[in-house]
Amino acid sequence: MSRLSLFNSPLMLGFEQFEQAVDMISKTASDGYPPYNVEKVSENKIRITLAVAGFSQEDMQVQIENNQLVIKGKAKSDDDKEYLHRGIAARQFRRAFVLAEGIEVLDAKLENGLLHVDLEQPLQNIAIRSIEIQTSSEKSSATVIEDKKS
Repeated sequence: MSRLSLFNSPLMLGFEQFEQAVDMISKTASDGYPPYNVEKVSENKIRITLAVAGFSQEDMQVQIENNQLVIKGKAKSDDDKEYLHRGIAARQFRRAFVLAEGIEVLDAKLENGLLHVDLEQPLQNIAIRSIEIQTSSEKSSATVIEDKKS
């Protein structure tokens, strides 16, 4: 069975990497752990905040993998403790955020059980490029010149 995709349109050429990113997002979106916020700090700065209570700096990694910001966490085992009730989740996690071209990760800070990752997106300059339109007679004359060389 084939699946329907927005990117199968003949008007969407060269967007295979975006289709893969959408597939990855849909797979990881169902897992809600750890919860996170994404906020716009300024015109070109974004902050991702993850609630990581119980994790230390050594328990987590922040990495860039193929235009993805990947945040992993694995808490140390505390088998020596006996809990009467355990309500603070300490399972391992992996959160991935697809980054647009040009977004830079500035830093990551752990404060009061929250991991803040600051990102910066450069301001966009809209590039306009004109393409010269040739007539069929210009194209055929160019072809004739190429044929004479061979």
